[in-house]
Amino acid sequence: MAAIARIKWSEYMTYRAKIRRFDLEKPEHIVRHSPERYFDANTKRFVTIGRRDKNLVIIPYEANGDTLTPITVHAITRQQIKFRLKSGRFTYA
Repeated sequence: MAAIARIKWSEYMTYRAKIRRFDLEKPEHIVRHSPERYFDANTKRFVTIGRRDKNLVIIPYEANGDTLTPITVHAITRQQIKFRLKSGRFTYA
């Protein structure tokens, strides 16, 4: 990932943020700075893990050159992450 990447929000992500009433600042921080990153073999996308308030969240995103496009954000558990690593669905990115 480039040191200074441009964030391009997907229409779906901006729509979900609007109806869930949260700003995109925290997801942007997670995408830019989270050290926990994987490649999802099922979706063929990179994912990053971070905290939003008290919840652990996963943000799938597409990387194209210096542009990162977050697709969505949803809650995930540490158990789900461990299972996906063990099953081979996630690999370290």
